[in-house]
Order: sequence, then C-alpha cells, then structure tokens
Amino acid sequence: MRLHQTLACLCLITLFALPAGAQDLILTPVDEAATDASWVSFRNNLLNALEKHDKKFVLSILDRNIRNTPETPRGAAEFRKQWDLDADDSPLWRKLSYALFLGGAYMKRDKGPAEFCAPYVMAKWPDDADPHDHGAITSRDVLVKAAPSSDSATLKTLTYDIVAVTDWDVADAAADVKQHWVKIRIKEGEGFVPEEQIRSPIEHAACFVKTENGWRMTALRAGGV
Repeated sequence: MRLHQTLACLCLITLFALPAGAQDLILTPVDEAATDASWVSFRNNLLNALEKHDKKFVLSILDRNIRNTPETPRGAAEFRKQWDLDADDSPLWRKLSYALFLGGAYMKRDKGPAEFCAPYVMAKWPDDADPHDHGAITSRDVLVKAAPSSDSATLKTLTYDIVAVTDWDVADAAADVKQHWVKIRIKEGEGFVPEEQIRSPIEHAACFVKTENGWRMTALRAGGV
C-alpha cells in the first residue's frame, strides 16, 4: 500500500514538474471589440492610413501620454522620434498593421479605463507558459513539417496550440523560395511551421481606449504593454 502511495506521489510530482511547453495549452482566437461598430470603423480607417503612410492621421489618434518603450518617456513627441515617422520606410507601417491583423481583447491596468489591446496573443497569454520561448499557433490545422519546406513530411497538425519555439526565423530549404519558417518543439520532436501562422506574445502590441472624441492609441511597444 505504501509503495502504491509513493508511486502515485511521484507521478503527481513528475506531472507538475513538466515544463509548460510539454503540456497541452490552447489559445483560442478572440476579438472582443468585433461587435463595436465604432472600433471596426476606426480600425479600418487606421489600416487604410497605415497603407498610405499617412502620418498625419496616425499622430491625430495618439493619446497624449502614449506609452512607448519602457526605457523612453511617454508622449507623442517621443513616439514620432522612436518610429521615425518622417521616413517613408518607418517600421511603424508594418509593425502596427501586423498587430492589428489579429483580433484583440480588453485589459484593465491599475489605473485608468480598460484598454483594447491587439493582438489577442499578448492580451490573453496564460501564466503557465514562458512568453519568451513560446508562441501561439493562430490558425486551424497548421501543418508541422519535418524540415523548413512545404515538400517535406508532415509530422502532425496543430490548431491554436501554444508551442515551444527554438528559432523564430528559419529560411526555406530551397534558396529560391521566400517562405520563412519557425522551428518549434513538439512531443514528436522538432518541426517547422510557416512564420505567418504563429505569433509571439512579446512582439509589438497596440492598445486603445474609446473616448468622447473617438478611439485613441495608448500604447505601442514590444514585450508587454
């Protein structure tokens, strides 16, 4: 009887000692502002402005205390400097569009109103997965390949799984193919998924609040908002 109890305890210890990547974690996509017509209209206008590199529109929707990188002051002046908005090739156009591509979720900070933050991967990330070495599959039935090539064998399919990541930028096995891959670790070993079908919770995320004068962007930074 004591032997059975000891084995049971050891099994429990082993189970809870498993790293987060070894457990079956799922992060289902959400878009908590999808039914708010004002947000949908604002988001479409912002995406259109980003496509046109319309810095005037972007500056007009900034909160005066917008949070920039943790090491820099708040405010629109620092935002403009940080993102080099006077340059046509500012990374803002791509980074903010990428953040808005997926849905988002509301988050409540210690002070102030609830903010709508996108992408949802950052806003809904679970506590039991290390955000620095994991990513979330953002599509259904994503093929995990044995090598960084669409022609390689399929190891399994994943749907909204949280997986351990060992390399975020792997070139395709064929030199003439522009597809990039992310190397992940699964129970079957290591595999590769297309970079557009997985997201990191510490990539650039944007937050917004709804005011009397419309939506305002309150944060845009990596590593958490």
